Amino acid sequence: MTEPSLPWKTRLGYTVPVTRAKKSPAAPAKEPAKKPVKVPTLADIASAVGVTKITVSRAFNTPGQLSPDTLAKIRATAKKLGYTPNLLAGSLSSARSKLIVALVPSISGAMFTSTMQQVAAHLQDQGYQLLIGQAGYDEASEEALLGAVIGRRPDGIILTGIVHSEASRRQLRAARIPVVETWDLTPKPIDMLVGFSHPAIGKAAAEHLYERGCRRAAVISPDDRRARLRAAAFVARFRQLCGWRAPVLEAQAPTPMGDGRSGLAELLHRHGDIDGVFCGSDNLALGAVIEAKARGIAVPQQLKLIGYGDQSYGKDADPPLTSLRIEGGEIGRLAAAMLVARATGQPVTQRIVDVGFTLVQRGSS
Repeated sequence: MTEPSLPWKTRLGYTVPVTRAKKSPAAPAKEPAKKPVKVPTLADIASAVGVTKITVSRAFNTPGQLSPDTLAKIRATAKKLGYTPNLLAGSLSSARSKLIVALVPSISGAMFTSTMQQVAAHLQDQGYQLLIGQAGYDEASEEALLGAVIGRRPDGIILTGIVHSEASRRQLRAARIPVVETWDLTPKPIDMLVGFSHPAIGKAAAEHLYERGCRRAAVISPDDRRARLRAAAFVARFRQLCGWRAPVLEAQAPTPMGDGRSGLAELLHRHGDIDGVFCGSDNLALGAVIEAKARGIAVPQQLKLIGYGDQSYGKDADPPLTSLRIEGGEIGRLAAAMLVARATGQPVTQRIVDVGFTLVQRGSS
């Protein structure tokens, strides 16, 4: 015997079946009450390792004070017991958050990856946590994010670039939180600084292309402040060397590879006789190489190209990219060490560190 069809009704323009009510199933038998799980404590770890509670506490708050062997035993025991330190309780008692905040222009770009990796590694070894925020490339976004960060009272702040907003500078100084500005250079940092000179990079790029025989060079540059410093220095130095005022084409930061292709196409449309291009990122340089090949322009015989950043893919391009290398990992290591020293009351003898840069010549120039 077939089951009779269900009645139907319309709701919000859709026809849906009306489900028949079913008998409630019998209530399941009560399970026996479970014994409460014992939460591991500092005392449990101390007893298992054979050290004091203070030593265990130091393993989570000031690990640099312990020997590597003792620290490894405590961490292994804590993991085995399932212990998780209460970071909030520690911060309330010591007025320290154990948190460092780093602001980068873009979390999608590869340029600052090595810096953040070294920051994270160094902080982890010292018992700190890293929080990364995306500040963008304009002052308004940076100001808004800084206000939110300062309100959470981290133990330190790492900034990419120099803070130029006077409101932000006042806010950071008033907060009395250790600050390290990075990836730039100025004689008057807010607090501490690890970076290099962008104008010096632009000058070095101009001199390199001139030495390689270029007399009608151009620039494809991101439109952020630091890239503009490099581009302006390139134009000024190249004009000093041979009298040619290099045209500059800007692309909105962060710049994908496609901007390098379209940028070179536009430059060739306006200035068909250019013989060299300084690109404000390796992404732009790689795009320019691809566009040159598509047009049958030999690199470096007819057109010499130089990038910025020396990304890992540059050496595997065809031809390999000449680029200006920045030791981003060293910037991160030094910035983290400075902040930890200040947060723990240790002196920082050198507040401004210039890590410089290296021109790596390869097949594109």
